[in-house]
Amino acid sequence: MKLLFASSEIFPLAKTGGLADVAGALPIALEQAGIDIRLLMPAYRGIAAQTGARPVANLGDPFGLGATTILEGRVPGNRLPIWLVDTPGLFDRDGGPYQGAGGTDWPDNDMRFGLLSWAAARLGQKNSPLSWKPDILHAHDWQTGLAPAFLKAWNEPDGPGVVFTIHNMAYQGLFPPALVSRLGLPWSLYTMEGFEYWNQLSYLKAGLVFADKLTTVSPTYAREIQTAAFGFGMDGVLARRATDLSGILNGADYTIWDPRRDPHLPHHYGVDDAGPGKAANKAALQREMGLPEDPAAPLMVVVSRLSDQKGMDLLLAVMPAIIAQGGQLAVVGSGEHALEEALLSLAKAKPSHVAIRVGYSEELAHRLQAGGDILLMPSRFEPCGLTQIYALRYGTLPIVHRTGGLADTVVDASYDSLTQGAATGFLFEPSLASALQWAIERAIGLYRHPAQWARLRTTAMRQDFDWNHSALRYLSLYRTLRPTAETDQAKSRPRTEGHAT
Repeated sequence: MKLLFASSEIFPLAKTGGLADVAGALPIALEQAGIDIRLLMPAYRGIAAQTGARPVANLGDPFGLGATTILEGRVPGNRLPIWLVDTPGLFDRDGGPYQGAGGTDWPDNDMRFGLLSWAAARLGQKNSPLSWKPDILHAHDWQTGLAPAFLKAWNEPDGPGVVFTIHNMAYQGLFPPALVSRLGLPWSLYTMEGFEYWNQLSYLKAGLVFADKLTTVSPTYAREIQTAAFGFGMDGVLARRATDLSGILNGADYTIWDPRRDPHLPHHYGVDDAGPGKAANKAALQREMGLPEDPAAPLMVVVSRLSDQKGMDLLLAVMPAIIAQGGQLAVVGSGEHALEEALLSLAKAKPSHVAIRVGYSEELAHRLQAGGDILLMPSRFEPCGLTQIYALRYGTLPIVHRTGGLADTVVDASYDSLTQGAATGFLFEPSLASALQWAIERAIGLYRHPAQWARLRTTAMRQDFDWNHSALRYLSLYRTLRPTAETDQAKSRPRTEGHAT
């Protein structure tokens, strides 16, 4: 089976959040399951050099924005084949995938990701300029949401089956309706039943309506987004497509997130020596963050975007209680200016208890996971979350709101689960500061009993969210769309790279 996997960011080439981690790790597991895969993403500045990419096809100038070329290279570290959509005027610029250095969205994101969607659909056509043609196109989030709409508009027989994955319903790619003509899409699709949404063109809705199958990143989130509370206005669309919607839990790449061999840690450890290993990493982290080196202080860590959605306002509200109980807090992240400033002010006022590094550091994120006792993740909603999965493997017990993938991956330390040896962390609801504070107080109470805490930590570290489990579910889903693809592939010639025609 041949799979084209399209994403706006892929780790380690470009990352702003969990989408990149998924797009970097899931394809590896899919290839190991026997899928013939190609990744597709924009040729952001510097990525062609990182992948050793060379031109293999010319896609012309579809929207009058400059010549578009497909470059072919290999992902560093795993050597998966990757195609880069190279339109220099759109992608070759300093800054992030979606925003400039000042934190403002690129004003041409509509055309940038309209072109990415178009290229994904174009490479799925029978007359694609590349000899390799996919059986399945797997598109991710609004940035590739128009790909199934283009395929619908072109109405090509025997095109690829299309799977569209929702990573976060809050981001929908809403743009003025004039874009319909500029992208060459038919106005017949700009309806309530198509990609029109309150007099705007919605890239996300296009994916929800026109893909053959829909997935999201946890079973609980798949149920939540069919309700008004979590559907962000699309709950009706998703409820109508409920039979085509699956919740497939994200996984962890344990080749990257493993405290036994993590290159970013000063001390390695596993489940059998977690006590001394975490103690050594905790002391090193306290020194690095400028906190007092106190082994008795419960060290809580946050690795997050700083936003209300992530519950950072709730965290600020409970900080007096954390400090009163002798707790310490170490934070790495960036986001809303007011929250950044509030945390910086708190760190300045309480330097023995609070430390923050504004920005994102992959290396520091690993050290926080290894050195922390408790991970705080009070998100109001969380489609899946990967940070809590990483924390489990590192023996840093998560405190999470009972929502989305957090509810699917953390077992609350109730009396019953502790007795049965199943507990892995602490859940709270509703999404209120008082509920979060009670969860923190429960966690600190157990932390004061080292033997109980060690048992809880051992159970957490033994959880297995390897990507191979999720990859098998995706493979089963692909087979429902193209049941004969693997048979056809076995009869065809040996796998070769695509070449320009």
